[in-house]
Amino acid sequence: MKTLLAVTLVAGLLTPTAAEPSHVEGQLPSGAAYVMDVPADWNHTVLLYSHGYAPDGVPNVAQNAPSDATRSTLLDHGYALIGSSYAETGWALEKALPDQMSTLDEFVRRFGSPRQAIAWGTSLGGMITTGLAERHGRRFAGALAMCGLEQGGVANWNNTLDPVFAVRTLLAPGSTAPLVDLPDQATALGSVGELSAALTAAQATPQGRARTALAAALHNIPAWTDPSLPEPAPDDYDTAQRNQYQSLIGTVYVGLSWRQEAETWAGGNPSWNTGVDYTGMLARSSVRTEVEVLYARAGLSLAADLATLAHAPRLSADPAAVGYVVQNLTFTGRPETPLLTIHTTGDALVPVQAEHAYADAVHRSGRDPLLRQAFVRRGGHCSFTAGEMLAALEAVQHRANTGFWPDTGPNALNAAARRLDPDATHAYLAYRPAPYPRPFDLAR
Repeated sequence: MKTLLAVTLVAGLLTPTAAEPSHVEGQLPSGAAYVMDVPADWNHTVLLYSHGYAPDGVPNVAQNAPSDATRSTLLDHGYALIGSSYAETGWALEKALPDQMSTLDEFVRRFGSPRQAIAWGTSLGGMITTGLAERHGRRFAGALAMCGLEQGGVANWNNTLDPVFAVRTLLAPGSTAPLVDLPDQATALGSVGELSAALTAAQATPQGRARTALAAALHNIPAWTDPSLPEPAPDDYDTAQRNQYQSLIGTVYVGLSWRQEAETWAGGNPSWNTGVDYTGMLARSSVRTEVEVLYARAGLSLAADLATLAHAPRLSADPAAVGYVVQNLTFTGRPETPLLTIHTTGDALVPVQAEHAYADAVHRSGRDPLLRQAFVRRGGHCSFTAGEMLAALEAVQHRANTGFWPDTGPNALNAAARRLDPDATHAYLAYRPAPYPRPFDLAR
């Protein structure tokens, strides 16, 4: 059992310290920037934060916390907070993991070895955190992956292809807009414009809206996607479809513009839909009933459209590019340190079914005791309250301190979140996501 920290615990979280933090910025040999905040009365736990996706051309700054609120609370409670920018933007997994480990090494060089290091991150940073747990887990006492791409890289790009393929096939028949092997951003954005225009035009008719819902269902885009709007009623398929249409515009952008960046890293196309059964995929979708209802209302044959998808020319992958994304980054399901993942149920960018994919991989690898998963009932990507994130981090800290997981059920996590963030409304719930549409992992 790991040695307990020499600090007082109050319901699991460290008692606040009174000291002001010190702030350090610098640059790693790779060119990545790093940032470190270390309280004078440090509790000897360091939190290594991995930030989310930064597209090419966007400022790439070092980050050591997901929000100002979490940063302030954790510094007040004695944690050291560190993180890097990663040396590159885009699908930068090749650079991100070594840059994060170099940041931890630099922290040790400057401040000495911590009693514990915990990895945590959001979105692509959640994926990086899971990669750290699998590949460098012995350096960490625990890990927290929030709203991460837990399906892994190959599965992500495969399933991102599916709705874009459906949009082109059903809403822009005859289009030759390229979906893969995108040589540059101009080509990618040309396809984005053409398919986005087709989606917008489709919203004008019941038939177009039904086909848009089918495309969304292949990616499991949920009915509730915006935390600023109320959750649609279970049978309010019109509102659900409107939300999915708006999210699908973003999916088309990610599935083409961001894909082009990923293909540049991979040296080719890492995705395929050869042999994919879209009828079976719809049958497993979390929003299948909505699609069936909207097709019936529109007087369309769902079977005919599925047959159109089945007979449309398919796309093949470049094996070398697949190999690159296997390495950067596809999961084995074998974390080497305790890992907690959290996800919102209404995440359109990284649908919650990604968590099912990782749980299956962990189960096949026989490491279920190391994994816990929790879910928040809310629309949006990474739309957690500060309290929800802090409660999850507290659970990881408890596991690191004691060797045993605390109660990670919704009642316990909501109670902790209310204690840590009393002014917000917290929404952990009991939930099991549907299967991921296109799982791909290295579990064995």
